Amino acid sequence: MIQVVEDPIQPAAIYELLAKNGAGSVLLHYAVVKETPHNQAATTGVNYQRKGDMEAEMQTIAEHLQEKWEFEDVLLIRRLGCLKTGEIISLIAAASPNSADVFAACQHGISHLKKIATFCKTEIGVP
Repeated sequence: MIQVVEDPIQPAAIYELLAKNGAGSVLLHYAVVKETPHNQAATTGVNYQRKGDMEAEMQTIAEHLQEKWEFEDVLLIRRLGCLKTGEIISLIAAASPNSADVFAACQHGISHLKKIATFCKTEIGVP
């Protein structure tokens, strides 16, 4: 399942969406807006905007994950809009009979979500 949302991502609610009856391992990995390193201009947030068919690109990622690893369920979520530092940008949730597949797939999935071409990112600095 994939979702593109504008409201804050709620990890506890995402956990409830996952099919996990046969899963021995469930993992939720979320990426957050980070503060800028001290030697760079201060960032207070990031504005993420759609610039194409995000759902199709995310569906391709989800299908690749399901082909490569064994899952009971996998969920990819990407948030749009103005996000402050510390807010969740994206989330990958996976449920599998074994932990190795869950960890590998979440790592692979989050790295691909960060590189999708169908969104643009604009950092928001301190005025």
